[in-house]
Order: sequence, then C-alpha cells, then structure tokens
Amino acid sequence: MSGDWLDQLAWDSRGLVPAIAQDEQSGEVLMMAWMNRDALEQTLARGEAVYWSRSRQRLWHKGETSGHVQVVADIRLDCDGDTILLKVHQKGGMACHTGRAHCFYQQLKGDSWQTVEPVLKDPDEIYPGMS
Repeated sequence: MSGDWLDQLAWDSRGLVPAIAQDEQSGEVLMMAWMNRDALEQTLARGEAVYWSRSRQRLWHKGETSGHVQVVADIRLDCDGDTILLKVHQKGGMACHTGRAHCFYQQLKGDSWQTVEPVLKDPDEIYPGMS
C-alpha cells in the first residue's frame, strides 16, 4: 500500500498526531491518544486502534492488556490535516484505564475538577498486578 496518504498529515516535530476515539453509535468522545505513522498504518491493517504510547515509547494496541479493543469503523482527518478521528466500537464498554466508559470523567465545577462518571470495573480487576 502506498504511503502517500500518510504524507498528507501534518505530523508534529515528534512525528505524532493526536487521535480522538469517538463511539460510532452514540458520538460520545471516548479518549484522546497519539499516533505515529506506524500506529496509523497498523490501525488500518488490523481494523483495530493502535496508538503510540509516549510513556512506554512503543506502539500500543488498545485493549492488548484489558481486552477493551477499539474496532475501527471509520477514520477521518480534520480540515488542517493535524488530527485523526477514529469512529470505533468500544469492546467491553470501557475506553479508560480507570475502569470508566470514557476518559473525560472529570468536570470543572467552580474552581475544581469533580469526578462525574462512575467506575464500571475496578482497574485492579482489569489490570491485575499493575498497581
């Protein structure tokens, strides 16, 4: 497969672009992560989201540990060519490593962040021995 489509992205100085994962059915934003060229190529080839983990400095197949894989239904590029949108089916109903449905579970109320979304499953059960 030709990589010309990859050259059309506005990669940052680290060779990354932000990628937003959105539930294909509800439209809810689930999470934001980073992708490099390899991550985007693997996402297309697998049909499942693969990101670049800045903390681990390696490719990260979403759900590789938890089983909460993101099956990709559609890949979009924004008007500036610098952000990817993945429309996904979130297996297991949880996109966040905290055991919540999505990563945007804190809301600004006054001058502090308040947790407004419930934990669906204890992270220690999802990632045994990781805490």
